[in-house]
Amino acid sequence: MGIYEYTRMQFGIKNAPDHFQRMMDTIFQEEILEGQMVVYIDDIIIYSETWEDHLKYIDRALSKCTPINLKISLKKCNFGQQELLALGHKVSGLSLAIDKNKVAQVLLKPVSKNIKEMKYSLGLLATKETTSEILPT
Repeated sequence: MGIYEYTRMQFGIKNAPDHFQRMMDTIFQEEILEGQMVVYIDDIIIYSETWEDHLKYIDRALSKCTPINLKISLKKCNFGQQELLALGHKVSGLSLAIDKNKVAQVLLKPVSKNIKEMKYSLGLLATKETTSEILPT
C-alpha cells in the first residue's frame, strides 16, 4: 500500500479555485507587485513597455514554473501580442474595452420571464462589471 498524491488540482472541491489563486499569487508575487503580470486563476498575462523587457519577464516567469513542476500548455499560449481578449475584455497597451461579442450577448438576450431567468441575467451583468476590476487599466 502506498500514498496517493494528486498531481493536478482536483475538480469539485469547494475551495480549489481559491487555493489555486493563492498559490499562483504566491509564486508570482514579485512579478505582480512590480507590474509585470496579472494572474487570474490559470490565466497569466505578462505585459511590458519594450520587447526586451517582455522577453525578460517571460523568461523569469517560466523559470519559476520549472522547479515546482508547474506545467504550461504551449497550445494555449500566445506570446508577443499587441492586443488580446482576456476575461471578456479586449486589452491593448492603449485601452481596455468590453469584448463586442459579450456586449451583443447581453443586448440580444430576451427579456426575463421568470425569477430563474432574472437571476441568470443579473449574474451575467455582474460578471461583466466585476471582471474589469481584475485587469490593470
